[in-house]
Amino acid sequence: MSIAPTQNNWMKQVTLAVAALALVAGCKGKQTKTDDSVPMAGGGDTVESAPLSFNPQGSDSGEIAGLSTVNFDLDKSALGNAAKEKLRGNAAWMKQNGNVKLQIEGHCDARGSVEYNIALGERRANAVKAYMVSQGIAGDRLSVISYGKEKPLDNGDTESAYAKNRRANFVPLQ
Repeated sequence: MSIAPTQNNWMKQVTLAVAALALVAGCKGKQTKTDDSVPMAGGGDTVESAPLSFNPQGSDSGEIAGLSTVNFDLDKSALGNAAKEKLRGNAAWMKQNGNVKLQIEGHCDARGSVEYNIALGERRANAVKAYMVSQGIAGDRLSVISYGKEKPLDNGDTESAYAKNRRANFVPLQ
């Protein structure tokens, strides 16, 4: 009599596995859509989507005088004194360039899961935004995005390389 329940459990597990694979395959198929436009809420017009820029340097890494990248400690999103000093300089730059909006990109090092690093990068970008707002920058001039560990500055596996990648940088929006 113990064989039938074991076979029954095995059949349930196989059935669940097949159903899960079917769902994954169905979702994967939907991801292959090639339409480059996104419908606007309420229907009607569409917005053309642009491919993401994967320049790991970001726009502030020595390319725009007055904007500085800030770095973070391992698994932290709190701003240290050095980061706050750089952000005060970035806020002064934004005050001098009153028509510019910035996107704050949050980044992490290669350690940890994709999900964890996306969340950590977002916390870092939001911490930077909150500090910039506290320095008198209007919140609607700042947007945040997290790339997690997807855009490293240094692909090495040393602490020095990891430290370079734990950052928030700034990209002017058009």
